Amino acid sequence: MVGLVDCDNFFCSCERVFRPDLAKTPLVVLSNNDGCVVARSREVKAMGIPEGMPYYQMKEQYPDAGIVAFSSNYALYADMSARVISILRSEAPDVIQYSIDEAFLILDGMDNLDLHKWGEELCRKVQKCTGMPVSLGIAPTNTLAKMASKYAKKYPGYNKCCVIENEEQRRKALSLFPVGDVWGIGRRIRRKLEYVGVNTAYDFASLPKEYVRRRFHVTGERTWKELHGIPCIEIDGLDAVSKKTIVTSRSFPEMIRDLADLRGHVANYAARCALKLRRQNSVCALVTAFIQSNHFREDLEQYDGSGTYSFTTPTNTTNEIVASAMTILEHIFRKGIFYKRAGVMVAGISTANVIQPDLFEYDAERRKRFSEISAAIDKINSRLGADTVMLGAQQYRERSEDGKSIKFVNAIRRAMKSPDYSTSLGALTVS
Repeated sequence: MVGLVDCDNFFCSCERVFRPDLAKTPLVVLSNNDGCVVARSREVKAMGIPEGMPYYQMKEQYPDAGIVAFSSNYALYADMSARVISILRSEAPDVIQYSIDEAFLILDGMDNLDLHKWGEELCRKVQKCTGMPVSLGIAPTNTLAKMASKYAKKYPGYNKCCVIENEEQRRKALSLFPVGDVWGIGRRIRRKLEYVGVNTAYDFASLPKEYVRRRFHVTGERTWKELHGIPCIEIDGLDAVSKKTIVTSRSFPEMIRDLADLRGHVANYAARCALKLRRQNSVCALVTAFIQSNHFREDLEQYDGSGTYSFTTPTNTTNEIVASAMTILEHIFRKGIFYKRAGVMVAGISTANVIQPDLFEYDAERRKRFSEISAAIDKINSRLGADTVMLGAQQYRERSEDGKSIKFVNAIRRAMKSPDYSTSLGALTVS
């Protein structure tokens, strides 16, 4: 049997753990630069506010709804996710974290237990220890477990845990489940299925296997088998396989024309990529940087610029990756353009344990020094908070209105960000 734990309204729940006064208050979490709604509490969903709605439109259309908005607090969300996962690992034989708010539980050897009772106790323990409400679905396959978790979340009668363990339960679950909500069936396949009268998961599972394979290929056949209780979809967790490409990109709070102002943003994105490489014990051979104008401003000149730098010896040091991104930026920058977005991508990724150095250009002493600098930065930032220490190139500049002075600021607008309650001592106050 397999379990799927899903944190309920994860971002909003993280905020409510430390703000119990907002337990029943409509609440949303916003994207970078406080642009769009990316997470909604149950109360907000009931109002019909869609995910992705621009924040300014929400304020205009729902001025008296009493909705509380938070900027994204990634440090808080990542830490709360880690706390939930640690509890799951202490209770289940094996855990595969699938996303920041979901994890699959491998329940081998637990057939002698009352899985529904065990699941209820697990959900209670997670909420008691972390404050995070979670739902659990248990079934013979990953797809059915996903389905069961949705039932557990939607219907209070399941007491946070839904188990599909026999044929009668499987048929009933399939017959009540919309085909478009089945894991692995996207919008395009859903439209094709609904066109031929397939509206529920049971309708899809009732189709001949040969027909499914012919129309929807191997992926569709695997979903069909999973709905029949035949495990055939393997799960790659967040830490199971290293990423083959890593991208960090953002839109700027305001449009930028000055090269010096762009440097801080691009340097920071490059440093983020380097950090992600080190976290998965990888190195990269290629760095690509890009800058883009504001495509929504048709009255302005449009421009997309990009370039790639190749390392003779793969690396993951912040110094080298930032320096390469700065070199690319110098070549692709064009004066007179109003830039709205930039990003950095690293590719040609391989394990850091086996590096083939260039015979003529490799400087072992220089690489060792850069590696030690990166390790020291990681250690300090891990203890004292992100960006406590950074390269000088990563600082962001903001000019005064008269243009005579410059101050360094955060590049991302997060005016409504909550404190880093669980990761920063400075966020704790004594009253």
